[in-house]
Amino acid sequence: MKAIVIGGGIGGTCAAIALKRFGIETEVFEAVKEIKPVGAAISIWPNGVKCLNYLGMKEALRELGGQMRYMAYNDFAEGSTLTRFSMEPLVKSVGEQPYPVARAELQALLLDTYGRSEVHFGKRLSHVEEAADSVTAWFEDGTSATGDLLIAADGTHSVVRKQVLGYAPERRYAGYVNWNGLVDIDESIAPADQWTTFVGEGKRVSLMPVSGNRFYFFFDVPLPKGLAQDRSTVQQDLQGYFAGWAAPVQKLISMINPETTNRVEIHDIEPFMQLVKGRIALLGDAAHSTTPDIGQGGCAAMEDAVVLATMLQTHSLGIEDALLRYQERRAPRVKDLVLKARKRCDVTHGKEMAITEQWYQDLRQETGERILGGMCETILGGPLE
Repeated sequence: MKAIVIGGGIGGTCAAIALKRFGIETEVFEAVKEIKPVGAAISIWPNGVKCLNYLGMKEALRELGGQMRYMAYNDFAEGSTLTRFSMEPLVKSVGEQPYPVARAELQALLLDTYGRSEVHFGKRLSHVEEAADSVTAWFEDGTSATGDLLIAADGTHSVVRKQVLGYAPERRYAGYVNWNGLVDIDESIAPADQWTTFVGEGKRVSLMPVSGNRFYFFFDVPLPKGLAQDRSTVQQDLQGYFAGWAAPVQKLISMINPETTNRVEIHDIEPFMQLVKGRIALLGDAAHSTTPDIGQGGCAAMEDAVVLATMLQTHSLGIEDALLRYQERRAPRVKDLVLKARKRCDVTHGKEMAITEQWYQDLRQETGERILGGMCETILGGPLE
């Protein structure tokens, strides 16, 4: 059996690693000549960590991950703590730590685990042709590759998605812009072992520790899409949007390197239940493009990879049957994650400001049980429970 994998990002490389571990031949094709990760870092929650453990990266991941022992929400203006609690009950409940990781380092780990030299870079997909017992991927340079199945891990702008669904779903603007990057840890801004979030005015500023004595930071601001802003104005833009916010937020803005700070207009896609067609399977953002509001986009792609490979390995009624079983396992799960993230997005970013203000008030009475309980429910829905 040979699988053609379109996309060398998190989902594609995880799928290739998983298939390779079961002895399935793979070829990975990536559109760009050099992968530059979108976003500075990723929070890998225990469901994703377990997938990477399963794929043989347990120790390597621990070297890359930050120690996030506490979680806190702070008032935007005063900087005072609204709530702070240990993550230990979550860890004990689900049996694994969360690990925030720099995206570039995660991507390097995945490529090295699979075999960086085995990935075909600079191969932008043109179209896919299906036959009775094979699938052929055609690339813009005129070359092609044929396999017994094709895994489309080609991202939120997937070329293959339309062929699977029969239509091209529109990306939905979620209503906010996210700036993200990495800075050196400064404990006058936030503790080094804590996920700290400042909230107010429908906005948020968040910091997570990653390896190398660094914070992964992000700023969220509800804004119209298409504003003419870029890296050259990032500090001025953030100073304006966060005028009057607490001193730690102002210090963080002053520390930002505009050249390494990303500005992203956040979108998702309405969930759909068809993830396969014949011998073609969608995976990762191609299958379930979500907002980052519950930190499950990358984790869901890791779950996809484990389930897809397992279905192909453990079922003998043919490739098309195994892919349908993958769809049956994954479609309800990823729909739930996309809609949970959308709901959290709306509360966090002031879609209905009265609801958001009530959330701020509720945080003052939060002991951690409710928040961690919601996280546990999401994590324990993964395939390795």
